[in-house]
Amino acid sequence: MADLVKIAFERKVVMQPIADLLPTKALPAGVRETVKYRRIAASVAEVGLIEPLSIARQKGGGYLLLDGHMRLDALRFLDATEAPCVVADDDESFTYNKRVNRLATIQEHYMIVRALDRGVPEEKLARALNVDVKVIRQRRHLLAGISPDVAELLKDKPVGHHAFQKLRKMKPIRQLEVAELMVSANNYTVSYAKALLATSKPGDLHKPDELKKATGLSAEQMARLEREMASVSEDYKELEASYGDDMLVLVVASGFIERLLSKPEIEGFLERRHPEFLENFRSIVQATSLDQSMST
Repeated sequence: MADLVKIAFERKVVMQPIADLLPTKALPAGVRETVKYRRIAASVAEVGLIEPLSIARQKGGGYLLLDGHMRLDALRFLDATEAPCVVADDDESFTYNKRVNRLATIQEHYMIVRALDRGVPEEKLARALNVDVKVIRQRRHLLAGISPDVAELLKDKPVGHHAFQKLRKMKPIRQLEVAELMVSANNYTVSYAKALLATSKPGDLHKPDELKKATGLSAEQMARLEREMASVSEDYKELEASYGDDMLVLVVASGFIERLLSKPEIEGFLERRHPEFLENFRSIVQATSLDQSMST
């Protein structure tokens, strides 16, 4: 079975002159002022290029840059003459980028812990990530007070650092409940975590008195908020369970309506006799087409 898996890149990392690399897109104006670019530039300047550029050979010579435009720009800014690259068999950059997994918060935590355990100074790591040393120390202890089951559940999810602060106020069982709600709703914002914290029962919190002071809500208001959140969660789970079937029916119906409207006789009849139906039919087709284009 392993023989059927095709490797998309050549096995060896090669050093290529930067002058031979042809970018496939221009970086937006002002990109060098963004936090993401400054972090990449700081990392390249401090420890070099960690992730090689992705390139593809061109028939007329030279190489097409598939992924790593910010890294390439940072290298050029530092007057580098060559860069480590992996050569792809396919020159379709969209296909490659679609499979790139960005570093999640917990994965970043593990990376920082591993680097510190191997003797990398906090100051050097902070310079490489373009953050303050205090941030490195905070992220090193990201999972302190977090249930191992919760860490496993959220290990590849884009949960913000502040959301973990809210989870830390809860006991393990409630942490897991909240984490499952976040995954179900696909909502990992600190606002959502804060709302779930506010609706937690006192027995599910480490310091319930502090929560009452922080929210300023009475016991009656807290109970009402908790009931409303529970009702919303139940409604969401019901919607999630039926979403796939409903979407399939909608797509099939939309396709049928679109074929009907493609016939001038039918469209003309509806326009003369039932214009309100025609308007609704067009709205259904347009909405379904928009959803499909956004998902590709």
